[in-house]
Amino acid sequence: MKTIGLIGGMSWESSLYYYRIINEAVKQRLGGLHSAECLMFSVDFAPIEKMQAQGRWQDAGQVLADVAVRLERAGAGFLVLCTNTMHKVAGVIEERTRLPLLHIADATGAEIRHRRLRRVGLLGTRFTMEQDFYRQRLTEQHDLDVLIPNEAERETIHRVIYDELCLGQIHPSSRQKYLAIIENLVAAGAEGIILGCTEIMLLVGQQDVQVPVFDTTKIHAVAAAERALEGEPAQLTV
Repeated sequence: MKTIGLIGGMSWESSLYYYRIINEAVKQRLGGLHSAECLMFSVDFAPIEKMQAQGRWQDAGQVLADVAVRLERAGAGFLVLCTNTMHKVAGVIEERTRLPLLHIADATGAEIRHRRLRRVGLLGTRFTMEQDFYRQRLTEQHDLDVLIPNEAERETIHRVIYDELCLGQIHPSSRQKYLAIIENLVAAGAEGIILGCTEIMLLVGQQDVQVPVFDTTKIHAVAAAERALEGEPAQLTV
């Protein structure tokens, strides 16, 4: 089993789900009392969020690259960045470490294509929805047509993520706003919806939406477990 190096804390509200999902996936695969071999470094999100707001992406990337180097030295076999937005600095991290990075957009894109869908709606932070680092990767490497909400809707999605979900606050009124935005994306032709921020799964899920929902937190975490278990037989005895 490969040791998973998790860069978490952005926010810790969703990072805790990574730990649970990864271990559940390993247990399901190997059985008994098996669990994942993993290392997690959980950063202080407040300075990272400030760098995001100020456009200091290179500085934020160096902070996370320092974490990646520490995980490499601690024995991680590959890296999992437990956030969608900070994949904007994936290249900075990859330049500083020899470890492969399991990109969240690649895991998500593969799952969407496995479901034989091509046009999808994307929810996330303003950075993820509006900038090229995420949508372009889905388009160019996975041949997906990615729709995003209008400007006012993007502002609502972004505000709820930072002012509510990252603080562990779940409000029914915000759920209804998100569902209305999803309905608009479906009306525009979206065949499925990407929950492209790891906190959104705290607010809405497949039970709330008629088209397929792609929970990037679960998809990424399961992909991490599968990567760690490559070559391992199923249902080993304890």
